[in-house]
Amino acid sequence: MTQNTQPPGTTGPASAPADLPTQYTPADVEGKLYERWVERGYFAAHAKSDKEPYTIVIPPPNVTGSLHLGHAFEHTLIDALTRRKRMQGYETLWQPGMDHAGIATQNVVERELAKEGKSRHDLGREAFVERVWRWKADSGGQISGQMRRLGDGVDWSRERFTMDEGLSRAVRTIFKRLHDDGLIYRAERIINWCPRCLTAISDIEVEYQEDDGELVSIRYGDGEDSLVVATTRAETMLGDTAVAVHPDDPRYAHLVGREIKLPLTDRTIPVVADPHVDPEFGTGAVKVTPAHDPNDFEIGRRHGLPQLTIMDEHAAITVHGPFLGLDRLEARSAIVGALRAEGRVVDEKRPYRHSVGHCSRCKTTVEPRLSMQWWVKVDPLARAAGDAVREGRVTIHPKDMASRYFEWVDHMHDWCISRQLWWGHRIPVWHGPDGETVCVGPDEEPPSGEGWHQETDVLDTWFSSALWPFSTLGWPEKTESLATFYPNSTLVTGYDILFFWVVRMMMFGTYAMDGVPPFRTVALHGMVRDQFGKKMSKSFGNAVDPLDWMDTYGSDAVRFTLARGANPGVDVPIGEDWVQASRNFANKIWNATRFALLNGATVEGPLPSADELSPADRWILSRLGAVVAEVDAYYEDYQFAKLSDALFHFAWDEVFDWYVELSKTTFAAGGPPADAARRVLGEVLDTTLRLLHPVVPFVTDELWTTLTGGESVVVAAWPTDPGFRDADAEREIEAVKQLVTEVRRFRADQGLQPGQRVPASLDLSGSGLAAHEEAVRALLRLTAPGEGFSATATLPVGGATVALDLSGAIDYEAERKRLTKDLAAAEKELAQTGAKLGNDSFVAKAPDHVVAKIRTRQETARADIERITAQLARLP
Repeated sequence: MTQNTQPPGTTGPASAPADLPTQYTPADVEGKLYERWVERGYFAAHAKSDKEPYTIVIPPPNVTGSLHLGHAFEHTLIDALTRRKRMQGYETLWQPGMDHAGIATQNVVERELAKEGKSRHDLGREAFVERVWRWKADSGGQISGQMRRLGDGVDWSRERFTMDEGLSRAVRTIFKRLHDDGLIYRAERIINWCPRCLTAISDIEVEYQEDDGELVSIRYGDGEDSLVVATTRAETMLGDTAVAVHPDDPRYAHLVGREIKLPLTDRTIPVVADPHVDPEFGTGAVKVTPAHDPNDFEIGRRHGLPQLTIMDEHAAITVHGPFLGLDRLEARSAIVGALRAEGRVVDEKRPYRHSVGHCSRCKTTVEPRLSMQWWVKVDPLARAAGDAVREGRVTIHPKDMASRYFEWVDHMHDWCISRQLWWGHRIPVWHGPDGETVCVGPDEEPPSGEGWHQETDVLDTWFSSALWPFSTLGWPEKTESLATFYPNSTLVTGYDILFFWVVRMMMFGTYAMDGVPPFRTVALHGMVRDQFGKKMSKSFGNAVDPLDWMDTYGSDAVRFTLARGANPGVDVPIGEDWVQASRNFANKIWNATRFALLNGATVEGPLPSADELSPADRWILSRLGAVVAEVDAYYEDYQFAKLSDALFHFAWDEVFDWYVELSKTTFAAGGPPADAARRVLGEVLDTTLRLLHPVVPFVTDELWTTLTGGESVVVAAWPTDPGFRDADAEREIEAVKQLVTEVRRFRADQGLQPGQRVPASLDLSGSGLAAHEEAVRALLRLTAPGEGFSATATLPVGGATVALDLSGAIDYEAERKRLTKDLAAAEKELAQTGAKLGNDSFVAKAPDHVVAKIRTRQETARADIERITAQLARLP
C-alpha cells in the first residue's frame, strides 16, 4: 500500500550549463575552493548572533608537529559535525589553535643549537626562550597549512596558542586561585624523570616497550636469617631501606621486625610486613627502595622508612664507594659482578624480557625518582568532574567508555604539574631569602628586593591545555564569546587521552566556570591503524603521511576513507587501496552529475505530483527520504562509519547504478515523463550532494554550485526528511532490480561480455513489470526476438520469464577450455593454501595477518571451484 503519496517539492535557481570537465581532478578544485570559503567568511563565528551556538574545539596539535593520519582522522570527524550544524542553521565555532608542547619544542630547538655546537646553558634562559619564540615564528605551525589542505572549516580569526598573552593570563589566574584555595602545593614525591631531558615528565610522555634485561635473584642476610629477592634493577639496592613480605606468609614470619644485612654496604635494614606484597610472585619477598620506585615509596610511607636518593639528575650513582659516579647501567653490571663475587647471586635469567618505560621524546629509559615538585590536589576537582557525568550534565559516547572515565576520576593521584624546562608557563611563585613563598596573580606585582627570585620550573603542558575550552574564549574576562560559546557542545577526541586531557579539562572547567562543565558531549574515537590492525609507526615502516594520499587521490578520498572506518571508540584500520576506492567514489559522483547536467537535470520549480511520476521516480524519492532520516539518526549517535556507508550505497548503488540507468530510456523517449525525471534527478542529486558535503566537501561544492547555481553548499540548508514514502514503488523497482540482477548473473556465468547483445523474449505479465520492458531490455542488452529465434535458455525470475537465444553468441568449446583452465588454477590455489594452513609450525610462527590472508585465499578458491563447476555443468 502506498504511503504519503505527495512527493517533496523544492524551488531553486535554474541549473547551470553542463560545463564540467570530463574528468575530476582534485588539485584543480580543492585549493581554490578552500580559499573562497575562507574569504567569504563561511567559517567565522559571531558571538552576537541570535542563532543557537554549536561549539567544538580542536584538540590543539603540537606546534612542532605536522598533520599525521590520526590528526586527519579526528579533523575529518569534527569538520563533518560542524559543517552539518552550519547547514542546519547553527552559529558554529570550530576553535583552532596549537599547543606550545613544552618538552617537544625545547628538544627541537636544543637540537638546532647542538648543530651550532651550543647548549641552552650557553645562551642562558632569557636568550634561549627568545630563540624558541623565533623558531616558532619561522618554522612552527606548518600544520595550519595542512589543515587547509584537508578542508578544516575552522574560524582562523580566532586561532590561539597556549602561550599567547591571553592564554598566559588564564594560566596565571587559575594557578593563583588553585593555590589560594589550597589545591596547589609543593612536596617531595616519586615522579617519572628523564635523565636526558632533565625534567619530570607526565605518564603520557612515558612509552613502555619490551626490552631485554636480566632478572637477578640476590640473597640478603645469612643462614636462617636470610631471604632472596629478585630485581631487574640491581643498582637500586644501594638505596634499599627494607625488605617487605606479606603479613600472612609463614615463610618469613620469624623475620618480620628483625634487621638483616644489606649486601655490599655497611647497613642493616628491617624486614617489614605489608599487604601490598604478593606472596605468590617470585620468592614472596621484595626489596624496598622508597626513593626510586612508586610502589616502594608508598610502602616506605606506611612504615616510616628512610628515603635514600642514590642517583643524581643524570642517573649517575651518588653513594660513596666503588660505584660512585657510574652511570646506572654501568653500576648495574658492576654491582651484579660484586654480588656474584660474594656468592650473593642465587639465580640469573638472561635475557629477561620485561616492560620498560622510555621518554617519548628522546627514548631514554625513564627513572622513577624522588623529587621536590609542584602538585595539584585533585580529589575535590576529580569528584566534581565525576559528578558532572554521573548527573547527566555531560554524556560520554560511546556509553561503555564512561566506566573507563570513572576508573580514572575515582582513583586519581595528585597531579605533578612542574617541569624542569625553560620553555613553557613559568610557575608564578616567588621564593624569598628566608624560605618565604608568594604566589603572584596576573594583576599583582611580584615581591622585589635582595634574595627574591621566581620559581625556575614551568608548568606541565597539560595544565594550560586543560583550560582550552574557556581560555580560548577570553576567560578570565567575561567576554561575549565566552557567554555565547561556553560550554562547548561536543568534544571529539581519542580515547587514549581520556585521562590526560579530557579529565583535566573537566576538572578545571567545573572549577573555573562555577560548576559548569566544559562540554555537553564527549565523543571518543579510536586510533588509526594500518590495514592489518597494527599500530602505525615510523619504526614499523607502516606510517603514512596523509599529504601523500591527498596529493595522489584528493582530500575528499582521504576524508571519506577515514569517516567510513570511524565506529565510536573503535580503532580504525586503513589501507591505500581503500583510499583509491574512495577516489573512485568521488569520480562516480562527478560523472553521474555531469551526465545529469548533459541530460537537462534541474532543480527549478516544484516537483511534479505523484501521479505525474513514474514508479522509478517515486521509488528514488521514497528512498531519498528514508536515507535523509537514516543519516540524521547516525549523526546524532556519532556513527560516522554507518552514515558514510549508507550514503555510499545510496549514491552509488541506488542513484547512479539504478535510477540514472532507468532514466536513460525515459530521457530517450522524451515528453512529460522525461521532464519529470529530469526534475526528480535534479532533486535527488541536490539532496545527495548536500548529505555528502560534510564528509566530502570539495567535490560536492563544485558539483552542487554547478547543478543548482547556488552560492555554495557550505551555506546551503541541510536536507530534512519530507516524509514521502511509497512502499508500492519500492517493491516494484526492487522486483525490476532482482530480475535484472539474476539475468546479469546468468549472462556472466555463460561467459557473455557485459555489452554483448542477445536476442530474447520477455514475458513480464506474471510479475507486474510489463511497463518496464523497455528499461529491462536496455539494462540487459537484450534485443527483440527476430526471424529464426530459438530459445536455448529460459530463466524464471519472480513471476517473469526470460528466454534467451544464445546460439552463435557463445563459442561453447572455447568457453569450456577457459573454464577448465580457471578450475585448474583454483584447485591449485586450494591445494597450496591447504598445505600452508596444514603446517602447524607455519601457522604458529607466521604473523596473524599473514595467516588470515591465506585463509581468505583458501575460502576464495573453494568458492571459485564451486562456481566454475556449476558453470561447466550448465554448458551444452
